[in-house]
Amino acid sequence: MRFLAILTTIFFAQLLYSQDLVVKGIYQGDNIYVMNPFSPTGVGFCVYQVLVNGQPTHDEIHSSAFEIDLSVFNLKIGDPVTIVLKHHEGCKPKILNPEVLKPRSTFNLESIKIDPKNKKLIWVTSGELGSLPFIVEQYRWNKWVKVATVKGKGTPGIHTYSVNIHFHSGLNRFRIKQVDYTNKPRYSPVVTYKSNQPPIKFKPGNGKRVSDKIIFTAKTDYEIYDYYGRLMKKGYGKEVDVSDLPKGTYFINYDNKTEIFIKK
Repeated sequence: MRFLAILTTIFFAQLLYSQDLVVKGIYQGDNIYVMNPFSPTGVGFCVYQVLVNGQPTHDEIHSSAFEIDLSVFNLKIGDPVTIVLKHHEGCKPKILNPEVLKPRSTFNLESIKIDPKNKKLIWVTSGELGSLPFIVEQYRWNKWVKVATVKGKGTPGIHTYSVNIHFHSGLNRFRIKQVDYTNKPRYSPVVTYKSNQPPIKFKPGNGKRVSDKIIFTAKTDYEIYDYYGRLMKKGYGKEVDVSDLPKGTYFINYDNKTEIFIKK
């Protein structure tokens, strides 16, 4: 009985003076490597148990470095993974390759096209490993402008995506991009569509004085910058309320052009 009491005391002392290192991510076929320092008592190592999605591993963890074999858990590429390293207080293990659980931009672009009748950009992908957003960009005002964001499904099958888009007069250019943990964007080819809609104008016109409102001849995306290049307003519509802008000179991007107006 006394021996059992000692074991129970040791067990609860371990729970009391233990901590968890939790790492979450997406399974992409790679194993995890852990640097495992000595326990602060000088006996044994820091980590005493590893759980993968709540299941204990059977890896040999009693060493200064060990591997967590994720392949034995019947995970599919793209499945969520939660790894818990239970370790003693006063020491901290380190996962050496956490990036293998981060989503990677691996999509293959099967097709991308513009549907001018429904004003949509449509693209089809395969080979996604982990959910990352697709950023839709349109080239206007001499720069690529983000016009929409779509969450990727993140699994290897065939997926179709679409977003509503606005055309400006003349040649329209669109592309999609995706950025993963490397911060290196991957771009699709550029697709184009030439719109026959007439060029948009605004009243009171280039360089004229405005008191409270700008009126376009048709709905358009727009941006308004002050003289120092600070973005003051942006949106989509036929009218812009500028009554709250301070007096001064402003640059306005709209349709596919840039002009100026003076707020009086």
